[in-house]
Amino acid sequence: MSMQPTRQQHHDLYYYMKLNRAVEDTMVKLFRQNKIVGGLYSSLGQEAISVGTAYALERRDWMAPMIRNIGALLVKGVPPRDIFTQHMAKYTSPTRGKDGTSHFGDLENLHIVSPISMLGDLIPVMAGVAIGARYLGQKIVTMTWIGDGGSSTGVFHEGLNFAAVQKAPFVLILENNQWAYSTPVLRQAPIENLADRAKAYGIDSYVVDGNDVVAVYATAKEAVERARAGKGPILIEAKTMRMLGHAQHDPAEYVPKEMRAFWESRDPITLHEELLFSEKLLDAKGKQEIEAKIEALLEKDRELAENSPLPPPELAAEGVYCEGCHKIEPKWERPVAEVMPPKASTKPAWPATGYATGHGAARVAAQFIPAGADASGNGAGPLVRATSKGVALSRGKKKPIKPAASRRPGR
Repeated sequence: MSMQPTRQQHHDLYYYMKLNRAVEDTMVKLFRQNKIVGGLYSSLGQEAISVGTAYALERRDWMAPMIRNIGALLVKGVPPRDIFTQHMAKYTSPTRGKDGTSHFGDLENLHIVSPISMLGDLIPVMAGVAIGARYLGQKIVTMTWIGDGGSSTGVFHEGLNFAAVQKAPFVLILENNQWAYSTPVLRQAPIENLADRAKAYGIDSYVVDGNDVVAVYATAKEAVERARAGKGPILIEAKTMRMLGHAQHDPAEYVPKEMRAFWESRDPITLHEELLFSEKLLDAKGKQEIEAKIEALLEKDRELAENSPLPPPELAAEGVYCEGCHKIEPKWERPVAEVMPPKASTKPAWPATGYATGHGAARVAAQFIPAGADASGNGAGPLVRATSKGVALSRGKKKPIKPAASRRPGR
């Protein structure tokens, strides 16, 4: 299966990156007009990651974006008006005005899990979604994103270990955007590639140029298909740069000018546009058509959002708890009998490995020798512990310390 995009897919990737940036530009204007009531977090310079990775998923797959992954929402099918109304806390928003940022999802149709503010918590959640879907017989893959700073949280490691042990069909995108708020990556972790953390859990990882949308898509597509084939979870580190501050209140004056200039020269949209023109996949007329399409869409959706009403006061007390508002039931895509006894029964046999066999067994056995026994452990008496000075009595009546017999692996 080819991982390289077709002509139409090239156009789609370009369109969604342009749409991603135009949506955020529109929200900046709304924010400055005091029409956005919550925080605003930009993905300027990182559009290729959200778009390229989400585009590698199929409609049946599940994802959980974070606050900078608006591009992933757009690729999945969320209209710009939902993003506008959500940030403006309007009654027509997905949460009926109960949140001022991107904390919304769509479990029924688009298979989107709402963001969780505690960084890293989406990792075990999406690993669980993947495991549950596999149990039900659904051939899906789950995906979520984490930043370089979030990869230092405990739940990042716990969740990734959980996914690895369960061989969950799960892909984690680590957006290395150089800064955890104002802390540079080199002050966070003493390693060059954060993808190396995957080695601790026995899973594969990739490192990709996060500003090359074709490379991001091809890498994510390969990872998604491997996960779907039962190869377990995969970590992708996408190296990029957060071109604005943590949020609108942060001027990011801590970023060196030389660093900013370098990454500005590697703008993902400009790079892909140059590729499309050089490969004769796009011309000036086609570019104008795409831009006109985006402009018309955003003008319509922005106007709808601005004219939408605010939520009524009494709504604040509604929807806090689920009171039978929707039915929760499993969607089986396999015979239930396959996961029930007797078909699901297995022989309870777990052979000991590592410490109980081979040289490992010899090393462990050498730590404890019965008193009065030879180097092979033959004999009886209280346990004694081997030390650098001989053999010390562990329990029972004390006896003089005797020199320990020479013990080497295999003897």
